[in-house]
Amino acid sequence: MELRHQHQHGYEYVDEGQGPVLLLLHGLFGALSNWQDVVTEFSADYRVIIPLLPIYDMPLTQAGVPGLVAYVEGFVKALALPPTFTVLGNSLGGHIALVYTLNNKARVSRLVLTGSSGLFEDSMGGSFPKRGNYAYVQERVGYTFYDPKVATQELVDEVFNVTNSNAKCLRIIAIARSAQRHNLSKELTKIEVPTLLVWGLNDTITPPPVAHEFARLLPHAELRFLDHCCHAPMMERPAGFNRYLRRFLRTTETAPAVAA
Repeated sequence: MELRHQHQHGYEYVDEGQGPVLLLLHGLFGALSNWQDVVTEFSADYRVIIPLLPIYDMPLTQAGVPGLVAYVEGFVKALALPPTFTVLGNSLGGHIALVYTLNNKARVSRLVLTGSSGLFEDSMGGSFPKRGNYAYVQERVGYTFYDPKVATQELVDEVFNVTNSNAKCLRIIAIARSAQRHNLSKELTKIEVPTLLVWGLNDTITPPPVAHEFARLLPHAELRFLDHCCHAPMMERPAGFNRYLRRFLRTTETAPAVAA
């Protein structure tokens, strides 16, 4: 299905389907299209909403995890979302989802994290983007996936155009450093909602030990791995990701928690 971008209340977002809300948050180099297969699979039964996070054009003084959490809070208020909903986040989006949950415990009923930052991440393979070097960007984008062919020319071109802008690079660096500073290891035990962790077994950015640490610290977490999969399971292994997600949504529909 073609994702229809909406522009209202000063926000750009996708809003598809009817039913309980799934709020999806993309990562640092992410886009609304990262969640394409989740929208296609779940919009028949759920209202799937994806805000475009202002990573590249937010005020530099606000470029960080707290600023992005505030943006999501404003978005939720502007769309008058229901009192409770499920939040999903990939990479930096998972970090934002965690802090949003900590700040708005009454609103989040369930949490889904995939390749989330918040404990440790090797951003862009250990270095910040180099301007004007297409081969470097192609290699780093490929590093996000188990099969580098998933990094299509369209995706590489999109990241290359971003990294060719000084203003955008400054914001990327500020946000990446903010994510590294905002370590949540001492906060995660306060998150009481059922949490699904779906991780790529071959993730090089937030490796499997990070997933195990999330599972240890989050009181009601279940951890699932996908083989031949790196940092964006919902893109690289969408069928497996959606299978785990549907099972989790079904089993936690009325259950207060999921056993760790």
